[in-house]
Amino acid sequence: VQLQASGGGLVQAGGSLRLSCTSSGNIFSINPWAWYRQAPGKQRELVATSFSSGVTNYADSVKGRFTISRDNAKNTVYLQMTSLKPEDTAVYFCNAVIPLPTMKIYWGQGTQVTVSS
Repeated sequence: VQLQASGGGLVQAGGSLRLSCTSSGNIFSINPWAWYRQAPGKQRELVATSFSSGVTNYADSVKGRFTISRDNAKNTVYLQMTSLKPEDTAVYFCNAVIPLPTMKIYWGQGTQVTVSS
């Protein structure tokens, strides 16, 4: 499985971006999908998670502003980001966990999001 992330860029505060992460393989076995981010000088942090059950979880810092969703037909997971803030500036990584038969974890290459004030 290879993950290709895209959609990052430069946006003004208050703006929106949609990140995409496409899997080279069928995503039905992926559970969960997740987006992480890493700002300069900081540890990578979990932003949003999507389970195959439909349950989604978000970091407190992005609740109400970010939405994770998946399109199984396109083997793609999205992160819709609205009301962006300068503190959202980071490299965003998609993450896929395939739990069975042996758990495997995959990472996308990262996409830069820069929010200007």
